[in-house]
Amino acid sequence: MAERRGWATLLSAIGAISILAALFVIVGPQRVVDALVSADSRLVGVTIAFSLGWLFAWSLMLRTVLSTLDVTLSIPKATLVYAGAVFSNNVTPFGQAGGEPIAALLISKVSGSRYETGLAGIATVDVLNVLPSVSLIAVGVSYHATTTALSDRVEAAVGSAAALIVAVILILWILWRYQAVVLTRVPSAIGWVARRLSRLGIDPAAIELAIADRLSGFADRIEVLSENQAVLVGVLGFSLIGWLCQAAALGAAFAAIGQPIPLYVPLFVVPLSYLAGAAPLPGGLGGIEAALVALLVPTTGVAVASITAAVLVFRGGMFWLPTAIGGVSASVLGVRVAGRS
Repeated sequence: MAERRGWATLLSAIGAISILAALFVIVGPQRVVDALVSADSRLVGVTIAFSLGWLFAWSLMLRTVLSTLDVTLSIPKATLVYAGAVFSNNVTPFGQAGGEPIAALLISKVSGSRYETGLAGIATVDVLNVLPSVSLIAVGVSYHATTTALSDRVEAAVGSAAALIVAVILILWILWRYQAVVLTRVPSAIGWVARRLSRLGIDPAAIELAIADRLSGFADRIEVLSENQAVLVGVLGFSLIGWLCQAAALGAAFAAIGQPIPLYVPLFVVPLSYLAGAAPLPGGLGGIEAALVALLVPTTGVAVASITAAVLVFRGGMFWLPTAIGGVSASVLGVRVAGRS
């Protein structure tokens, strides 16, 4: 299993590097490098500052969610934990889908809570982040439509986002509406498979009981969160601040290369680009950069080399910096926890 996971990670990394290399070749590497070299270092620093603002806002979001589940984390520790979660998302295929189990394990280790509590916390953060992004897309696209006709590329991205959001909401509603069936059938199905493998030394009854216990605990924690409306409002506020910091970071990146863009453009381009994060790439690396360039070319009128340079500055703050911080924090927190046990 570990070997298979390692191959998946390697292949996704190769895919990401290939996309980035193709982007450079198509745009022209020398022109991109020239734009990067001439970037204003002070505004690059502003981009990084907004990136850290995003990381801090969503760390507070996670901390608030966990507090409703009786998990207490200090603000510095919550920031390190969320950075570790970002790191796990950015180094595993399929982004959040691949990194959430690792992030949940980190949360449970640091806080001493059950695994399903950490999973409920990080999953809730990811789901609730969708709501403000939808609002920003609607506002940004609507305003952009009043200034110029929407390109086919933007219309396709908006349509894909709408379809994905509707699908996610529908799936979540079905799971919530029929949770009793899910809590019964899923453990039974896994137990049935385990019984077929019992000759390998697997205890089917123990596995079925463990799965049922974890699913039940996860459902209970999600229900606690759904009943606390005041907390949900606060969490959505932190989410919105995080999205605005990301939009501001992209705007600052363009200003850094001497090509300022309308402030409303990043509001919808940034969340739309994250659709590429669903591709089997580590943290959407390569796919999100390509999506940003594809969306920004028809919406800004800036030269594609300058757009690519600005996107690289932006992703330096939004991907590479949190990955570095998260890698260190995950390692440090892991050592501390191991030292206590």
